[in-house]
Amino acid sequence: MFRTAARHRALVLALAVLGTTSLAACTAGSGQDGSRPGSTAAADPAARPDLRRFYGQRLDWRPCGDFRCATLTVPRDYDRPGDGETFALPVAKAATAVPGKRLGSLVLNPGGPGEPGVRLLKDGVADDIGKGVRERFDIVSFDPRGVGGSKPALTCLTDDRAEDEAREAHEVPLYPRTDAERADALADARATAAACRKASGPLLPHVGTDDAARDMDVLRAALGERRLTYVGWSYGTSLGTSYAEQFPRRVRAMVLDGAVDPSLDWRQRVLNQSTGFRDAVEEYADSCADVVGEACPGTTPGEIRALVDRLLDRTRREPLPVDGSEEGLDAAGLVSALSLSMYTPEAQWEGLSEALRAADGEDGTKLAALAAGDEETPDTDADTDADIDGDTTTDPDSDTGPAASEEPASDGPEDNSDAALMAVDCLDVPHPRDARAYWDALAPADRAAGVYGTSGVTSELVCADWPAGTRRPHRVHAPGVPPVLVVGTAGDPATPYDEAVSLARQFPGGMLLSFEAPGHTGYGRDACVDEKVEEYLVSLTKVRPGTTCAP
Repeated sequence: MFRTAARHRALVLALAVLGTTSLAACTAGSGQDGSRPGSTAAADPAARPDLRRFYGQRLDWRPCGDFRCATLTVPRDYDRPGDGETFALPVAKAATAVPGKRLGSLVLNPGGPGEPGVRLLKDGVADDIGKGVRERFDIVSFDPRGVGGSKPALTCLTDDRAEDEAREAHEVPLYPRTDAERADALADARATAAACRKASGPLLPHVGTDDAARDMDVLRAALGERRLTYVGWSYGTSLGTSYAEQFPRRVRAMVLDGAVDPSLDWRQRVLNQSTGFRDAVEEYADSCADVVGEACPGTTPGEIRALVDRLLDRTRREPLPVDGSEEGLDAAGLVSALSLSMYTPEAQWEGLSEALRAADGEDGTKLAALAAGDEETPDTDADTDADIDGDTTTDPDSDTGPAASEEPASDGPEDNSDAALMAVDCLDVPHPRDARAYWDALAPADRAAGVYGTSGVTSELVCADWPAGTRRPHRVHAPGVPPVLVVGTAGDPATPYDEAVSLARQFPGGMLLSFEAPGHTGYGRDACVDEKVEEYLVSLTKVRPGTTCAP
């Protein structure tokens, strides 16, 4: 995985980290040019008179630090694109190193949902991509609708700070068993949903993955590309899958790394992912010495497991002290720190080991930093931020530019990844309205994955009181799409390997590239994976069945 601190944020409660399922609607038949069959759009959305002004825009690039930046304007509601409501989406690109060899644009999505793509470029992803790809493509990314520098952007913060503080008042255990504990968990979830509706209500029905994929087709057109070349990590595989289903004949090449299987329902997804995190922590205990040597917090796997269990028992009784915090680190924070440290073992396990040693000495400060995703210092280049987040084009049918969305300019986007994760998860994935369905899921989740499973279930409670979408779990339907490359990492905690196997089989001509290693995603972490992916991106070289890379 590319080295971006943004991928390691603690988002919603203990386990809602980069693993939400974004599903595309199940359809039959095929649009004439590959647009989503059965949608309200014509066969070619660009030909619709009410969408022509969006498809006809061209990006007005300007310098912004080491990049070129622009703004893409898209309709807020694709069913009513003429109502004047829009999203203005920041776009950034690193131009090809050898313009004479340029094949086109390579669009990237870093995952989430809720991670801004512009930040991905700022964090140096273009420099990590192989020379052969950088010579042939402009590397492009964007902030999806409602995310990061999008205007308007999602938020769950209200003007009533007392309300926000009250929403955080309950200390819900990892496994709420009593009626009182479950009432508190449900009250917290409902208060969170109510705050999000109050702060972002008009946006919530319009931030789903299908709409974001349609935005990506507008971006393709604005970039002047006939077909899309795309790499998506984690949730970005859901975005890519939705695009492939809606526009299969507009795909040139597509890499889906850290796959989300759209055929799973909310409960299957929670069980699959939470089991992945549990297994990853077990693998940490088994392989710590091989990865970080003497820094391990125990001399044997058994000692490390005993330490983790001891800390779980300790934090259930009382939070660990944390410098500068009155609340300290509770059991949910410990589970978050453990889970988030499973994404890139080679970069994170040493820091986790040091934090566990400190916690065993009654200091939870380092673990709290890991739980908050603070293991790296973000780039704070104010000039680049202002350029990338600023408006750089005009609305395609207005003299007022992207401000048609009537959102005031700000000094820079807040980190709204947790709000975006909830919004997309709850809109894309059908969730039960009755809380009993969640309580019924707790015991199976506990048997399957312990605290990782039960905390995963309770994190989904917020969706019980959220505006619902219309999509359902389904198998991919993308007739006419060219061969799609799915990358699956054997020890992936957030998007388990079996989902990559399943997704590759669901695509006609789908290809699976296996990476035998722990951690989340493969492209950007291993030379063998990078070589196979980049040969496919540049030359459309197919990956043979059974191809496997190992570190």
